[in-house]
Amino acid sequence: MKILILNGPNLNLLGTREPAVYGSATLSDVEQLVRDRAAKLGAEVDFRQSNHEGELIDWIQQARGNFDVLILNAGAFTHTSVALRDAVAGVGLPAIEVHLSNVHAREEFRHKSMIVGVCKGVIAGFGANSYVLALEAAVNISEASKNQ
Repeated sequence: MKILILNGPNLNLLGTREPAVYGSATLSDVEQLVRDRAAKLGAEVDFRQSNHEGELIDWIQQARGNFDVLILNAGAFTHTSVALRDAVAGVGLPAIEVHLSNVHAREEFRHKSMIVGVCKGVIAGFGANSYVLALEAAVNISEASKNQ
């Protein structure tokens, strides 16, 4: 099973950007944590980051037929991008929205996700472990769809 993990703007700054909110792990640390767990689950992951909305959209569109599940931390685009929402809806892949912080315990503008309505679920607030939980959910989703 193949899982695409996309990371949006400013996630390349993890480890130095607001560590009290996002933790001290770098994006490379998060990726390694995910890859280690994926190996144990027999899953293949493709882990990418971009600060550019269009590039994220291109990757989502290219995922159809190449991946089984999409995990998306769209960063600030979560709260603003109808285009990302439409891309996720358009490819028809099961998707999981993921966040390092608990967005519902933060500023009011972070409480609304443009993407959540086209996702199977959301995992937020567990730091780097949010990605591991999302990976485990992705594996479960993929296996369940194959058993139907």
